[in-house]
Amino acid sequence: MFNSITSGTVHGIRSCLIKVEVDVSQGMPCFQMVGLLGYEIKEARERVKVALKNTGLPLPPMCINVNLSPADMRKEGALFDLPVAVGIMGALGHFPKESTQDTIIIGELGLNGEVKPVKGVLPIVMEAKRQGIKRCILPKENAGEGALVQDIAVIGVGSLSEALMYLSEQSENRDKLIEPLRINAQELLDKSRNDTDIDFADVNGQAALKRAAEIAAAGLHHMLIIGPPGSGKTMVAKRIPSILPPLSLEESMEISSIYSISGALISGGTLMTSRPFISPHHTITKQALVGGGKVPMPGMITLAHRGILFMDEFPEFKRETIDILRQPLEEKQVQIARSSGTYVYPADFMLIAAMNPCPCGYYPDMQKCKCSPYEVHRYLGQVSGPILDRIDICVETNAIQISELTSAVGGKEESSEEIRARVMRARQIQKERFAGTGILFNKDMEAKDIKKYCALGHKEKRLLESFFGKLNLTARSYHRILKVARTIADLSCSEKIEEEHLTEALCYRVADDKYWK
Repeated sequence: MFNSITSGTVHGIRSCLIKVEVDVSQGMPCFQMVGLLGYEIKEARERVKVALKNTGLPLPPMCINVNLSPADMRKEGALFDLPVAVGIMGALGHFPKESTQDTIIIGELGLNGEVKPVKGVLPIVMEAKRQGIKRCILPKENAGEGALVQDIAVIGVGSLSEALMYLSEQSENRDKLIEPLRINAQELLDKSRNDTDIDFADVNGQAALKRAAEIAAAGLHHMLIIGPPGSGKTMVAKRIPSILPPLSLEESMEISSIYSISGALISGGTLMTSRPFISPHHTITKQALVGGGKVPMPGMITLAHRGILFMDEFPEFKRETIDILRQPLEEKQVQIARSSGTYVYPADFMLIAAMNPCPCGYYPDMQKCKCSPYEVHRYLGQVSGPILDRIDICVETNAIQISELTSAVGGKEESSEEIRARVMRARQIQKERFAGTGILFNKDMEAKDIKKYCALGHKEKRLLESFFGKLNLTARSYHRILKVARTIADLSCSEKIEEEHLTEALCYRVADDKYWK
């Protein structure tokens, strides 16, 4: 007796469907599983046997062979327990084989028959829908996650007996037994937008820093903040998410898929409705930052996809850890090679880095700074030229004065809502400009796009030429200045890049030249 169940797995960020083929026949009693299996799946044999026994369905003394197809793809994790158990029961005739047609089944089994949650459900269900699957049977705790995908029936089960009971029921009565879960993802996203308790109104003074943050948010540009301790670097960085453009449904589903694979999705499978803000400690390893492991998992930079990676005390990170950001900042993805294959993870994030100008934090104020020139040089040397070349905006901030603290009393500082309104206006201009091109923000423009959308007039060209040699600009930094100028022009609702926009963009390259001569 043969039976086939559709299940799924994740390879890197890519999901694919797996056929769980089961054959039960007379012969020497055995239970074999093949198909290039990881240790967790090999152990499924024991979990399935005991779970069936404790459900009241002990396996008969027969020859049971299970194959997970395609056999040339490495399979990891415990998400095949439930489909293997269901496949065996189907082959033994406990329910009609037609019950599992156009159905994907995923879940881990406990020894008592409980169906436990697994990672990576959302991208698997999305792939199932693309391939025409009509229904998915998932662990109850993952049902909310799967229900984010529209036009596919999601059945959440808490035990193996519940799953078998559902499949044994007549098709017209199944929805009465377990009603499919439905969630309107767009409605959930709209309700949760701008749900934050931090605000730029809390930041006193530092107008230049807040202006740089506004520009960075409008075009999703990378930014480096340099200043002494207590000048508001971290405070401003943590408030940048409150002025970022809200997520589209497509971006939200993409981020939620990454968090699903990492097992970091919010409890209950809730959609990720805000841009990620990831702030790793400076002791983080390269593998934790970029991703990896025996079974590769996304790292911090992938968890920051479509959001912010905030690296406080930037030079305190190991230099090789900082330099590993070079490729992701440029290519917006990470490739990890293992013997089982190559894993590609998205890494299109906004880098916000904050740092002191020296170990004590007060350089170049020599009245306060106690560092030797060697110590300053060594400290700044942790951040390499190639990394600086990939950062669009470099802004310097000074210690806040008492007059700025007292003048802000009475609510004179701009709120995040006011700043976000300008950011959204600039974002709408970008959306209309890049319609149909696949570009989302000014940061995403390639060289050919810059040539098309950042054309300069004669005066602007002469201005940029005069600064090219003075600031030791590279081709990459030249393009980044134009992208920042384009964002400044968008904030001014200007169709063309004017001299004032270009001059302001050039100011954000002066700070790095001051410290890294």
